[in-house]
Amino acid sequence: MPMYQPSTRREADMKLDSQVLDLETAVKDGILGGGCGVIPTDFSSEKLDLKLMIEELEFVDVPTVFICPISLEPMQDPVTLCTGQTYERSNILKWFSLGRYTCPTTMQELWDDSVTPNKTLQQLIFSWFSQKYLAMKKRSEDVQGRVKEILENLKKVKGQARVQALKELRQVVQAHGIAKKTVVENGGVGLISSLLGPYTTHAVGSEVIGVLVNLNLISNIKSDLLQPAKMSLMVDILNEGSFETKLNCTRLITMLMEGNDFVSENVASLSLLVGLLRLAKDKKHQNGVLAGLSLLKVLCSHEQVRNSFVNVGAVPQLVELMPGLNNECLELVLYLLELLSNIPEGRLALKDCPLTIPNVVKLLMKASENCTQLALSILYVICKFAPEECASLALDAGLAAKLLLVIQSGCNPVLKQRSAELLKLCSLNYTTTIFISKCNLTRTIQ
Repeated sequence: MPMYQPSTRREADMKLDSQVLDLETAVKDGILGGGCGVIPTDFSSEKLDLKLMIEELEFVDVPTVFICPISLEPMQDPVTLCTGQTYERSNILKWFSLGRYTCPTTMQELWDDSVTPNKTLQQLIFSWFSQKYLAMKKRSEDVQGRVKEILENLKKVKGQARVQALKELRQVVQAHGIAKKTVVENGGVGLISSLLGPYTTHAVGSEVIGVLVNLNLISNIKSDLLQPAKMSLMVDILNEGSFETKLNCTRLITMLMEGNDFVSENVASLSLLVGLLRLAKDKKHQNGVLAGLSLLKVLCSHEQVRNSFVNVGAVPQLVELMPGLNNECLELVLYLLELLSNIPEGRLALKDCPLTIPNVVKLLMKASENCTQLALSILYVICKFAPEECASLALDAGLAAKLLLVIQSGCNPVLKQRSAELLKLCSLNYTTTIFISKCNLTRTIQ
């Protein structure tokens, strides 16, 4: 059950605590928060169920006086004790069944354990939730009607009028869950996706993508959107649009690839890789960094894509990106670099980047255990690839002390083993004395 947040309107609560008996007066005075001044008088004709209304209005700010002090949830059958405190019937009876004959709020011993139904409060609760519920239903009907109007309008309008209609639809879909359902039920997904094509302007395309990314897409719609002409337009918009548009493009392409492993290899053009790399490098927008890196991870599951990724200069850009990233994004960067280290072009690019070794060494035992594991794997590969050059640079960057720290820590035994292997690999070209001096270790550690 949801945890309700009581309203802070103390004046309304005080009025209710003084037992306002006339419901219509209570509404007019603002106690029920309806704002409409009049409440329905024949609730039975509406066939409203209080439990259902409470469930559907779970995120509404509920007045404190309607909340049971035991469960902190709205009361449906409030009863009052001899102390004057009111509780949900089932909750207070459960309290008594545990042998507790005190008032839960005041902890006073009860001189009378009978409970009295609080009909006035029950009517107020029912009235308040009825107003909120009926208002919500009215808004939903209005939203559904407006969505249908926009969909019909999109079949006829062009140019700037189409852009404005799509913009309004995007805003409605983002704000109302019922709008998404209405779009789907009225064939809107197919209509909207059909607006993407080789001659679609970026203004229209950006709004179409902004709508589609908020909808649940079925397989035939995904297949349609994965057509080369539509993918090419999405990639162009990704490279040239605003940050919000770039993010929407990235999320939509990610949605299209879910459950289609073969697709990523076909859609991973150089322009897409470059666009995602630019998005990932924009640290002003952390959600964009995460979205870009996540899609790159999917794309780079194919070796052919990895070669292309290296060719667009990904390695030095990813290495430079590492400082200042949160652990989630950092793991993605290291995961990508480890993937690239498995191909010859990637290993060479890692070796040639002057920041690879110092930036990766700094991460050992500094971020998550996953980061340490990925960093060790990258360092081992490049030190093995060019031991004379890379081992010396790694030792100068403080690798030995970090590896000893991993070995002596309580982390995964696999990490300790890999650290020992890397330490041995770095020592192969030196005598023991020279190696210890290169490590810059204290006498105690030596």
